[in-house]
Amino acid sequence: MTDPMENTAYDVVVIGAGPVGENVADGARAGGLSAAVVESELVGGECSYWACMPSKALLRPVTARADARRVPGLRGAVQGPLDVAEVLAHRDEYTSHWKDDGQVSWLEGIGVDLYRGQGRLTGRKTVVVTGPAGEKQQLTARHAVAVCTGSRAVLPELPGLADARPWTSREATSSQEVPGRLVVVGGGVVAVEMATAWQALGSRVTMLVRGGGLLPRMEPFAGELVAAALKEAGADIRFHTSAASVERGEGPVTVVLEDGERIEADEILIATGRAPRTDDIGLDTVGLTAGSWLTVDDSCRVEGSDWLYAVGDVNHRALLTHQGKYQARIAGAAITARAQGVPLLETDRWGAHSATADHAAVSQVVFTDPEAASAGLTLADAESAGYRVRAVDYDMANVAGAGLYADGYRGRARMVVDLDREVVVGATFVGPGVSELLHSATVAIAGEVPVERLWHAVPAYPTISEVWLRLLETYGH
Repeated sequence: MTDPMENTAYDVVVIGAGPVGENVADGARAGGLSAAVVESELVGGECSYWACMPSKALLRPVTARADARRVPGLRGAVQGPLDVAEVLAHRDEYTSHWKDDGQVSWLEGIGVDLYRGQGRLTGRKTVVVTGPAGEKQQLTARHAVAVCTGSRAVLPELPGLADARPWTSREATSSQEVPGRLVVVGGGVVAVEMATAWQALGSRVTMLVRGGGLLPRMEPFAGELVAAALKEAGADIRFHTSAASVERGEGPVTVVLEDGERIEADEILIATGRAPRTDDIGLDTVGLTAGSWLTVDDSCRVEGSDWLYAVGDVNHRALLTHQGKYQARIAGAAITARAQGVPLLETDRWGAHSATADHAAVSQVVFTDPEAASAGLTLADAESAGYRVRAVDYDMANVAGAGLYADGYRGRARMVVDLDREVVVGATFVGPGVSELLHSATVAIAGEVPVERLWHAVPAYPTISEVWLRLLETYGH
């Protein structure tokens, strides 16, 4: 007869200690609740070690050099190649060399208990943690269990791919060597950012894009401008092109296209989509389907449950770290309120317990050269949602601040206005340096600021943000 597992009770149990899980636990502790988090890999999650931080550390030298080359008096000083060793060392520093000591200390500092191992639901409000040596520990939640396990890269069913040791986003952001030739399969954010980074670091990049453009979830001109810049940098972009099979022995990889053409490369990056990391967390024990995305309400509580929450990528609302952390703040506040018997502000669209921004004000930056930044709805999405809208476009090269920022500045801005309410519901900017411009759009959209009031938000001269004035003038008020 085996000994029964030790059981420890907490108010909140969080499965997954990435940025989302950390913030759910932090919110619970701030509300006076006890919390534990379970993590099978590194505390800090995908963003800290294989996504946001390493990718931006790789990309920052690329965009800084590109900007410098557009400034008179400076361009001559930055014509040489990037220092690859220094760039990779800088990347390694920003990932803490793939060690999570600092993040573990932060959890300890806010009073959250960490359990290392695989966490699996075993029934209502119960999670069993299987540790590194096979030891088991049962955790019971008095109020809530939050699934914050994120997502993983999807590998398509492609003959030979499984044996070709393909890169996913993890290998692409953590490689210690620059591949001489890199094939990138896909046209989304991971594909264009990694193509930008490795091309600048010395790879000869070929992109295979099934559709007719890059960045398909943004305004079409965003992908067009990024594609043009990648081609100018030397990338070979093949639109309407798919791989039929992949071959690899001990050396290079060969990608066979559907028309029979063969492309040889040193590495192949597959960036064709994400899947939820919910296949091995015991969803079946609570009536849910293993491996599925989890549908939630605006407080991030799983539909049909009064105790289970799904926060971040796993709910498929907005697969972005900052949106997941936003959801975590909402979920933490909602869990605390429900635990304390406080009525939720469920009727308040922009209240403390409603992740409304997931529907109306999602912001995103693609750190390519040029940068592409968007908030809210694209024109097509707004029209599909039934809004009566007008899109206003402006060539950002005509803004004085843009010309001062870079010789030969190329960029474009779009503002999407809901004509019935006279508020901005979407904005997209493409061009060097636009990432820091985006939050103004996010505030305008989330605040539902009337267009007439935006006239009183005077942009400083001469800055790129003066594009707001030009958009309003074009709109005609």
